[in-house]
Amino acid sequence: MRFGVLTGGGDCPGLNAALRGVVVRASRSGHETVGFLDGWKGVRDGLARPLAPADVAGILDRGGTILGSSRTNPFAKEADAARVLDRLAAQGIDVLVAIGGDDTLSAARELHRRGTKVIGVPKTMDNDVRGTDWTFGFHSATAVAVDALERLRDTAGSHHRVIVLEVMGRHAGWVALGTGLAGGADATLVPEEKYDEAALMDHVRAGVRARGYALVVVSEGIELEDRRGSTASSDEFAHELLRERGVGEAVARRIQSATGVETRSAQIGHIQRGGTPDLFDRILATRLGSGAVDLALAGRFGQVAVLRGNAVTGIPLDEAVGPPRTVTPDWLDLLHTFEP
Repeated sequence: MRFGVLTGGGDCPGLNAALRGVVVRASRSGHETVGFLDGWKGVRDGLARPLAPADVAGILDRGGTILGSSRTNPFAKEADAARVLDRLAAQGIDVLVAIGGDDTLSAARELHRRGTKVIGVPKTMDNDVRGTDWTFGFHSATAVAVDALERLRDTAGSHHRVIVLEVMGRHAGWVALGTGLAGGADATLVPEEKYDEAALMDHVRAGVRARGYALVVVSEGIELEDRRGSTASSDEFAHELLRERGVGEAVARRIQSATGVETRSAQIGHIQRGGTPDLFDRILATRLGSGAVDLALAGRFGQVAVLRGNAVTGIPLDEAVGPPRTVTPDWLDLLHTFEP
């Protein structure tokens, strides 16, 4: 069997470990692998390279992806879709392993519907892919955000300030929740909850009274009442570029205006995406990459390798693609238990 593999969408720690899992598992079973460069763009444009075990040796601990990535939508134009099918046929690809989040897996589902054998591997630092308990990239990226919050705590305490940390998270607030819960924030704002300015100010004032400073974690995807209808630009999947919204700065201004306490904001942005994957993400990515090959060898095409409990299994692409897996009420209850 000739495997194709790509990494699409935003990069995150663990992608190289997943690639290694695909290549080594396939090779040990007597099959070969071709890697497409820069996500779906590489499939569309015929940009590929062979991947043997020697090519993925030593990449287990590397962040990013050796294949490159992009947010190319291969089905935005019918002509591009036809090119994708032609390129896969020209490369002699028997099954394509698509490693990515909801957009990448949505394109994989469309490709499968058009008759191509596809297996998906869920990855996103947002941890919001449906059908899997965890996605690799989340643990490593959130650990970076927690480290940033702890550094900001030193500055906030020294200068008696409120500091707002804006983290990634479009529709799901898992990164913000993990950062706020593990970092002991006074308030954490996530897209799953309606913005409550009065409650936010109460938490901030309580933190300042108790310690002389306060920390607030904000998910970049939250909606502030007067910021709906943003004119920020979008990517090829029609997603608004959230870095242009500046919700962290907006929340900081509101806090200073309401409390009179000097307030600053910090946006760590893409720093969350880089760096070496942690233990959990290395192992999970390795298991999912290997699991994708196992699904293909079992003839279970059109499925996604996911983690359920402690087991890697396969679910249909239709089950993995769709509305994001958002933070559930039990997690929100736990988060708010530790807010002042």
